[in-house]
Formats: sequence, structure tokens, C-alpha cells
Amino acid sequence: MLQHPPPEKESPLQLIVPDRAHLDGYADALRRGWSPDNVRVDEAPREELARIESDPVAFVASLDDPEAKAGPVTLPDGSMVPRMPGYRRWMWDGEFCGSIGFRWQPGTAALPSYVLGHIGYAVAPWKRRRGYATLALGMLLKDIRRHGLPHVDLTTDPDNLPSQKVITANGGVLVERFAKVAAHGGTETLLFRIPL
Repeated sequence: MLQHPPPEKESPLQLIVPDRAHLDGYADALRRGWSPDNVRVDEAPREELARIESDPVAFVASLDDPEAKAGPVTLPDGSMVPRMPGYRRWMWDGEFCGSIGFRWQPGTAALPSYVLGHIGYAVAPWKRRRGYATLALGMLLKDIRRHGLPHVDLTTDPDNLPSQKVITANGGVLVERFAKVAAHGGTETLLFRIPL
């Protein structure tokens, strides 16, 4: 008798637009030590928790900012740069799993030197090894196509093999190895490109 493999279990992962209904899960992850920013790992959670406590409605609204109205961005060296249009989506499987964001310059795939890529993501440590980053990137790429960019760029540290696997699983190709600008510490990083 011919046996068929069992059907693949569908992932419960969704990308959701940040909202007040899911904010407690996000804030809890920040309190547990997760950071949405893999460069400003320690500062970002403290700053975001303070903003949530001060004005949760404004905080949630700031995460979906396609017109770059939220004001300047602080780089790791403390310098301030203009914000680019962008938005974040929360990874959700019944509870908060992580965050993925997209930023761009309208009409071009080019990025300022201080922006390390179009997409950044961070999965909560207790939700890793489930394929969520790979799935979330694939879902976000479908949405990004509406912006008409020919490609998106992502960067990762040379020793961050899990992130490299996430990018290549979504069609990313290594373009170059380069040194980050001084504002990001000048360390070496890898640039990957995903054609759209």
C-alpha cells in the first residue's frame, strides 16, 4: 500500500499591524530582555518601554510611519539622522514572537550610508528555532513588492549564520563584505540582496 507523507502542518505565524490590543505582549517581551533593535540592544527596550508608558497610542502609531513623520532616528553613536518612511509588523502566533520592519526611500532602492538595509528583524529568544524569521521575511517581501523596488538589501554580521540562512532561504544573494560607517561602529558586515 502506497503511503503518503502527512500534510505539512501550517504555521500559526501571522504578521500583524501593531495595535493596542497586542501591545501588552510586545511590552512584556521588552521587559523580558528582548530588543527590536539588534544594534542598540540595551537602549532600545528601555526607550520603547518609556514611550509606551508615556503615550501608548502614540507609540503604536509611530510603528506604522510610511510618511516618516515620527522625527529623527538615533544611531548607535548617539548621532541623529532623518527618519525614512517605514513600518514594523509584529510576528504573532497567539502571542508575541518578534518584530520585522521595512524602510525605504520612495522611487529608489538606494539607501543612505547610515541605513544598513531595507529590512530588519528580531525574533524573541523563546520563539527561535521555529522558522519564524524565514516565514516573516517571506510574508513581508510579498507586501514590499507593491512599492515597486527592484530589490531590497539586508545586512548581517559575518558570524550570524542563522540570519544568513533566513536571507538566503528567501532568495538573498551575498553582494559584498564591507565596513559599516563609523556611526555603526565601523565593524565588518555582509550585504545581501533579494531581487523583487
